[in-house]
Amino acid sequence: MAALEILQSPVAATAVMHPIRRQVLATLAEPGSATTVGATLGLSRQKVNYHLRALEEAGLLEHVEDRRKGNCTERVVRATARHYVIAPSVLDELQASPPETADRFSSDHLAAVSARTLSELAELRSRADAAGKRLATLSIETAVRFASPDRQQAFADELARCVAELVSRYHDESADDGRWFRAAVGVHPALRERAEEVHE
Repeated sequence: MAALEILQSPVAATAVMHPIRRQVLATLAEPGSATTVGATLGLSRQKVNYHLRALEEAGLLEHVEDRRKGNCTERVVRATARHYVIAPSVLDELQASPPETADRFSSDHLAAVSARTLSELAELRSRADAAGKRLATLSIETAVRFASPDRQQAFADELARCVAELVSRYHDESADDGRWFRAAVGVHPALRERAEEVHE
């Protein structure tokens, strides 16, 4: 079972948006059958089986074993991941486009860049998994409390200069065997309780 799976299929995205199927997936963080899931959620075995089939067809369940119970054989399955994220690429032509919102102080642009990052990450993970390779990534998260709007603006200006300096120092256009990486830095107001979690 993966810790997190990025869904690129509209079928899978639709499946996890269904309230009962989300409950079924959460229950199946540990292996279970239609009987055990039904007992946990207070649903009939027949109803659970209907949702299990839909989730399995969407690629969100994996078969663990077949378990004999009296004269019957129960199919035991579990969710393919503990957590799921839907890639914006599922929206096809409706997904956000950073070039169309190019304004570094626009929340639209931050959302579009974040969406592109998630969509590209989903595709790159698929390719890395197929090749049996580890995907090289880096993420940095912190929280900062500004004393005033002026200090916030000064931070933004200095951050932009630092990133530009690093890019100019390490970018090598002539490297034949070089690998392209995309670096995106986003800053937005934090929900107070979550900012405090980051700083703990």
